[in-house]
Amino acid sequence: MSSQSLVVEGKATPRGRFPHLKRAGDFLFVSGTSSRLPDNSIAGAEVDAMGATRLDIDVQTRAVLDNIRDILRSAGADLSDVVEISAFLVNMNDFSGYNAVYADYFDYDGPTRTTVAVHQLPHPHLLIEIKAIAYKPQQ
Repeated sequence: MSSQSLVVEGKATPRGRFPHLKRAGDFLFVSGTSSRLPDNSIAGAEVDAMGATRLDIDVQTRAVLDNIRDILRSAGADLSDVVEISAFLVNMNDFSGYNAVYADYFDYDGPTRTTVAVHQLPHPHLLIEIKAIAYKPQQ
């Protein structure tokens, strides 16, 4: 079984020594992914001139799933190849917004899914992080 790790150019640099994606045989493992952008700003997080913060679970969820899609595409796969998703929400009150956006990407024939609440994520403006496993046989 072959193994390959990949840090994807044009995506936010991982905040540690780990890859965006690891291939192990026919499976692709996507590390926990947030809505962080390549310039280290966070999609769905706005801070006004007075310091008031507005965080948007819909925008963050869409950005996370788009980031995962881009990471998978760098390995010749796509969201349709995802077989399992684990999502981490800082607040379960955001579940319905996350769930609504998720439904724009996946249906009942999509991946299995687990969603849990966590105390915090690596940045105070992050509301959600998702990791994924995809099945894409090697060519």
